[in-house]
Amino acid sequence: MVQKAKILLVDDRPENLLALEAILSALDQTLVRASSGEEALKALLTDDFAVILLDVQMPGMDGFETAAHIKRRERTRDIPIIFLTAINHGPHHTFRGYAAGAVDYISKPFDPWVLRAKVSVFVELYTKNCQLREQAALLRLQLEGSGSNGVDAGKETAGLLAELSARLAAVEEQAEALTKQLGEDAADAGVVATAAHLERKLTGLRRALDALEPGSAGGAPALPSQN
Repeated sequence: MVQKAKILLVDDRPENLLALEAILSALDQTLVRASSGEEALKALLTDDFAVILLDVQMPGMDGFETAAHIKRRERTRDIPIIFLTAINHGPHHTFRGYAAGAVDYISKPFDPWVLRAKVSVFVELYTKNCQLREQAALLRLQLEGSGSNGVDAGKETAGLLAELSARLAAVEEQAEALTKQLGEDAADAGVVATAAHLERKLTGLRRALDALEPGSAGGAPALPSQN
């Protein structure tokens, strides 16, 4: 059974958190609340998240400062951040959000369907990423244990590599179609950043798989990032 992805919701207003939970409950993932930037950073110390929905205007540590801390940490710097704001902002304010590391910047009130669709992209990517990492780790163990088992082990290894490559190819095909759709609908920098994030993560997964091929000079690869 695939483990549910965790989505971090950060907002100082309980009613806003409740609204986000109502919108995202249909995704059937684990929703984690944080009522401040400090609380969000504590949650990120122990748990892995598929995506963070971060309110910009909060007392104390605001969304921009919180995002800066997240991006400075090696463990969390690749987690996608979607900024949510009720401020009537201009281009400079929006640019500041992207400069802080956000993949999207959404003004309140927002379309629930659009927000849910954007979040679902990152949940799907995170889930596929985790599945492929687990399979790669299992395959690596089998490779290490089959070095002296002869031809049959070699055939088994080749079959496992082919299966893993096929599964990754399917994800790459889905991502390519999604990227094309995002490109056609691109209206702001957030959509472009989303597509670039997808492409970068899948490229890392493909490189990790290629490094597992027999005869690879790189040896056992480092596991790709989870997010």
